[in-house]
Amino acid sequence: MLPIFLTALNAIFPIVLLILLGYWLRHSGFLTQDFLKIGNKLVFRLFLPAMLFVNIYSIEDFSAINWGLVLYSVSVVFLLFGIGLVLSVLTTQDRRRRGVILQCAFRSNFAIIGISLAASLAGDAPGAAQTVNGVVAIIQAFTIPLFNILGVIALTVFVRRPVQDPQTQDGAPGAKHTPWSQILTDILRNPLIIGIALGVGALALRFAQEHFLGQTVFTLKKDLAFLYRAVESLGQVATPLALIVLGGQFTFSAAKNMTREILVGTCSRILLAPLLGVGCAILLSECSPLLSFGQTEYPALIALFGTPVAVSSAIMAKEMHNDGQLAAQLVVFTSVFSLFTLFAQVFLLMSFGLLAV
Repeated sequence: MLPIFLTALNAIFPIVLLILLGYWLRHSGFLTQDFLKIGNKLVFRLFLPAMLFVNIYSIEDFSAINWGLVLYSVSVVFLLFGIGLVLSVLTTQDRRRRGVILQCAFRSNFAIIGISLAASLAGDAPGAAQTVNGVVAIIQAFTIPLFNILGVIALTVFVRRPVQDPQTQDGAPGAKHTPWSQILTDILRNPLIIGIALGVGALALRFAQEHFLGQTVFTLKKDLAFLYRAVESLGQVATPLALIVLGGQFTFSAAKNMTREILVGTCSRILLAPLLGVGCAILLSECSPLLSFGQTEYPALIALFGTPVAVSSAIMAKEMHNDGQLAAQLVVFTSVFSLFTLFAQVFLLMSFGLLAV
């Protein structure tokens, strides 16, 4: 079983190492608070949107979509959102923390480690990894935009806005709930949503050419290669810089004042989410003729529901005036402990023959 643990270790531990690097650079005086603040904004407003654009535009083929798997994945994300909503309200009175807990419940690190983790669980059969990668790419096309839309809602709905005094702190007397019209505006103006929308638009243009013209006349990769490569390079910066900035902002002592929130958020992400997402998939696949999942789908579901909370969740929380420190704590704690929960998931599914050995 050592190879299983090493698979989880290789998928998760690079995240932990980059967070520790950021922590060390900040406390050694190499990184300043101003750099971290600007780095946070750069990741949120430029690098992450570029990464999402490239991820979506890179989808090659929609013809073999397993709509049952897509519908199931989206439904479980909404279910986790609902459960997280209840848990966040019951866990804390601090409105700036509720959205962070809620986001942690449904939002995994699928965008960054989904493909590599799922491919490593595909087995050694010829073409197995490529097939699983195709399944992951399709699910990502639907769930990553959903993660970001629900993330904006989660980080907006609890935060109060000042009525008169612009300096009023969120949740202080004299503030009011964010109106739904403002939440919708925040969603449409969110840089991550804009990156997704541009990616979907560019993807739709490419597929429209194939459908109506029978061939692709114009593509970004071929006809505007210099622009596509520039955007691709920006996207490649997103993950390492986000993790380093996150580590620079991380404070171990802060965990003492948010133990309950960290416990609830961590358990909902690495215990509840895979229990529902993967466990229900097994039950429905075995007991219902409507769904049929196998060794091609389960690696993707483990990557979707079993991975730690998305790194971008901490960046978003801080930029949207939620408790960024709690969000950073949850990224670290879910990343560390998911090493063991991922191992448990893979071990159990291999034992029952649901994953390739």
